[in-house]
Amino acid sequence: MLSISSRYSLTRLERKMRNANSFAEWKEAALEHDVKSGFDAWKHKEESKSYDYVNIRNRISAIRELRRKQDDIGLLFALNEGIHGNQGGMGKSILYERAKFGTKHLIEEYVDEIVDALEHISTIPESDGITKEDKIDFFERASHCFGRSALMLSGAGSLGHFHRGVIKTLFEHDLLPTVISGSSAGAVSAAILGTYTDDELPTVLLSDKALDPLQEKIDNRPKRLIRKQVDPASLEILLEELIPNITFQEAYEKTGRMISITIAPFEEHQTSRLMNAVTSPNVFVRTAVMASCAVPGVYPPVMLMAKNVYGEAQPYLPERRWVDGAVTDDLPAKRLARLYGVNHYIVSQANPLSLAMMKGEQYMPVTNGVKKVLRVSTHEMLKSGENFSRRYLRKIPDAGKTMKIFYSVMAQEYKGDINIAPSFSFVDPQKLLGQLTSAEIKELIIEGERSTWPKLEQIRTCSKIGHKLDQILDHHSDHNIKRLYKKRR
Repeated sequence: MLSISSRYSLTRLERKMRNANSFAEWKEAALEHDVKSGFDAWKHKEESKSYDYVNIRNRISAIRELRRKQDDIGLLFALNEGIHGNQGGMGKSILYERAKFGTKHLIEEYVDEIVDALEHISTIPESDGITKEDKIDFFERASHCFGRSALMLSGAGSLGHFHRGVIKTLFEHDLLPTVISGSSAGAVSAAILGTYTDDELPTVLLSDKALDPLQEKIDNRPKRLIRKQVDPASLEILLEELIPNITFQEAYEKTGRMISITIAPFEEHQTSRLMNAVTSPNVFVRTAVMASCAVPGVYPPVMLMAKNVYGEAQPYLPERRWVDGAVTDDLPAKRLARLYGVNHYIVSQANPLSLAMMKGEQYMPVTNGVKKVLRVSTHEMLKSGENFSRRYLRKIPDAGKTMKIFYSVMAQEYKGDINIAPSFSFVDPQKLLGQLTSAEIKELIIEGERSTWPKLEQIRTCSKIGHKLDQILDHHSDHNIKRLYKKRR
């Protein structure tokens, strides 16, 4: 039982973490909190019912012994026995929610040992025992089995500047996944990541440059009772300023990042699409983002544009129009898994509706198992309701379309393996599509940074092996679009 003075000290440190102005400041307070709360000792103690610490310790010892004996063939065999992110249950979220900074040191030690062993295998000279083909075969299978991490950026309206703080922090700590999806406001941030190289990104992410070319006019405008909304013309100017006029294929070849933009059909009986270098290599990124930001009833639906074989722009599916991707597939986890072998999802979530739903679920006085059953039951009820309304609203197309959007929004899954969300749950409705001042944008960016700092060590630990495998297979070579189409051997 903690004393009153200890509880007061912990509360003071939590307040300091919440108001920190840099990661270094936050980390210092978090480490001190772990010492005072006793979780620093918890991190050093290997034993726990939450994961198979014996299995992990034995694997570390076996790999170290093979390295000591310089038995590279035996090491390759041992690594072949299994490389995955949930070894011995080490991927369980509960192991990353107790301490404020990091997790069990045994887990971090295991990850570092695997990364070192992979680097060693990749650099040893080819021989009769381990040929170049053996190496390639091993690393491709290991990457396929381990899977990839993906960053999914939700829809958020004008609150999408929160995503900028998230990606700024991940970029600074070299933790940006190569697979990134975005819908609605999240599509803008995804497009920035996919069209700017690492050398160019600091200009957008780390400078004080405003993300809106009309920002000066907004800041100097007299305060009004009703906030001015972002109109289609202003949105188009913003996207032209931010996003280069290149295709998804050109974007991938330039940056090596695999970005996907979710768009929803305006017409009935059509399905949502995930636009990327695999599914739509010749489509212009900017038009896909414009479509993904076209909120139904607020912005007109958008026709996509693509580059033809002569390098000229022409309509893509000219008979179709597209709207806000968040209404049908805000977080396209299943599609990313199928296209890119993703099995670990980092979600930047700033959608006010989903934040309210997540907050409500958090405070429900029932176990996680009951919450899961309620979630599944609710989704099934919504599916039944959609089928019912579709049958009886055939003669009223607009009503049927509205009900379809409602069911689609309510039935989606808005969480991933690691969830980064702002501290606020209530949002002024005027801000959702409103023009924000520079001060408001900066507040959202710092909120994104502060919300990401507590997740950095979990992201680092869970993605470090995958990053190393991608780095070994890539070798910083030019990105060939055809590599994405080929099946793994």
